[in-house]
Amino acid sequence: MQIGVVYPQTELGDDAGEVREFAQAVEALGFSHLLAYDHVLGAGTRTRPGWQGAYKLENTFHEVFVLFGFVAALTTTLELATGVLILPQRQTALVAKQAAAIDVLSRGRLRLGVGIGWNKVEYDGLNEDFHTRGRRLEEQIALLRALWTEDEVTFEGRWDQIDHAGINPRPVQRPIPIWIGGYADAAIRRAARVADGYFPGGQPWQVVEGHLAILREELIAAGRDPATFPIEPRLNLAKGDEESWALDAGRWRELGATLVSLSTMNAGCASVEDHLALLRRGQHALAGID
Repeated sequence: MQIGVVYPQTELGDDAGEVREFAQAVEALGFSHLLAYDHVLGAGTRTRPGWQGAYKLENTFHEVFVLFGFVAALTTTLELATGVLILPQRQTALVAKQAAAIDVLSRGRLRLGVGIGWNKVEYDGLNEDFHTRGRRLEEQIALLRALWTEDEVTFEGRWDQIDHAGINPRPVQRPIPIWIGGYADAAIRRAARVADGYFPGGQPWQVVEGHLAILREELIAAGRDPATFPIEPRLNLAKGDEESWALDAGRWRELGATLVSLSTMNAGCASVEDHLALLRRGQHALAGID
């Protein structure tokens, strides 16, 4: 099972030196990939006293494509994965162009995880429709793949139209792998139909097993082999210890996970070295998981 790392967006701040130190150390430690979340706008809570969202105005978030462009120049083997890019709140052709640029600059190391998101504040601020995001996602995926693989594209969709145009340069990977993350039944079924992999949630095991059962069922219905469909959960190192991390990773492996990302956020890490020390502990704990 390949082991990657979640970039601790909200805890490393805006120091470019810390981004460099963290990314290069993660690669030197032998982790397979760096996964980053995507948020464009943080919600101000002064006028939203009932706010229940996870990310607020005070939380730091580097723009994920800019972050990966920087990291691509600092590393040579580390895969760069979005987990997940909120695709329906972005312009599809622009995403295709940005993703292709990262793939070219990294020499084919991008994996594009996408999802529909939950934050209406961002959709409103980016002038996109929050209520059609699920339906729009599948159309966007089809257009992304066309733009990455065809010299000249003509596309007539409900939300996107392109008349004999294309992007240049196109990516090294044609197409770039697209994964889907999401916990609703519709997202799971969508992943089985149109994605190259799936990011499951970390709910209680009985919920996870139910979600993966839906995934397997839909994969079979789509004529796809569940045994070859990759799955990547996140493992939260803020909870438990080496023994529980190994047990959880082993359970995920039994459920079909082929990759896992270790998250050090909310674990009390005060510096890059604190994050790296915790990652080394997690890496050692999972050393026996194949």
